[in-house]
Amino acid sequence: MTGYDDIKQGEKGAWVSIGAYLVLSALKLGAGYWFASGALVADGYNNLTDIVASAAVLIGLRISQKPPDKDHPYGHFRAETIAALIASFIMATVGLQVLIGAVKSLYAAEREAPNLMSAWVALFAAACMAAVYMYNRRLALRIKNQALLAAAKDNLSDALVSVGAAIGIIGAQFGLPWLDPVAAIAVGAIICKTAWEIFYSSTHALTDGFDANELNTLRSTIARTKGVKSIKDIKARVHGSHVLIDVIVQVDPGLSLIESHRISDEIEKRMGKKHNIMSVHVHVEPLEATNHSDK
Repeated sequence: MTGYDDIKQGEKGAWVSIGAYLVLSALKLGAGYWFASGALVADGYNNLTDIVASAAVLIGLRISQKPPDKDHPYGHFRAETIAALIASFIMATVGLQVLIGAVKSLYAAEREAPNLMSAWVALFAAACMAAVYMYNRRLALRIKNQALLAAAKDNLSDALVSVGAAIGIIGAQFGLPWLDPVAAIAVGAIICKTAWEIFYSSTHALTDGFDANELNTLRSTIARTKGVKSIKDIKARVHGSHVLIDVIVQVDPGLSLIESHRISDEIEKRMGKKHNIMSVHVHVEPLEATNHSDK
């Protein structure tokens, strides 16, 4: 399966999320207002932001399918990351709005305990989002798509948010009406936390940040390739859901050009087979006498 085939598979996950959010947001908002539950209303607005976020991911996946051109020799895969970044801004804005509304409700003079039916709506929504999370997580891991994996994490947080809303609603039935706005505050906090995590991972990727431990793992695989005497330099960066590697290896100076090229091909094969990395730029240099093995 090619990278573009993987992206098309990722679109399915985005559409599943959008469909679930459309149904659940309408259900939560309607039930929340009808049964006077601030926590369920906040959860409904949370799902509305998720619709926009999932749509942004879907648009990013569509753009990333465009083939390389004169201005984008590496392709358009970073559109996925930009889409996730935009989604984080949308989520943070609504999360803050939910927090402000919940705090105002907490300090209101009178609070009506929500109807218990709203708790059952919240639990039903939690079960639905847990199923969507498992589907998207499996798909994201299989096709190694970061944007869809971020969406799956959002699905999980939505399921937990709905459980929290249900707890607040049920608590309000036992003479503790303040639990409902407190649950709404927790919902807003979770929305903001998820937004921050997506924002951080997106900006880290866009600024060519790369996990040092993962880089050491890639370095170790290359160092164990037959014929590699030393690794002079290695760099890696994330391009959408793809990893690009630039590495300078040193080999026996007595090798012919053909033999050195064979080592380069072997490195590319090993990285593709073991780490599913297809974009590896290998520069081969003769080992200097003063150098020591970097294995």
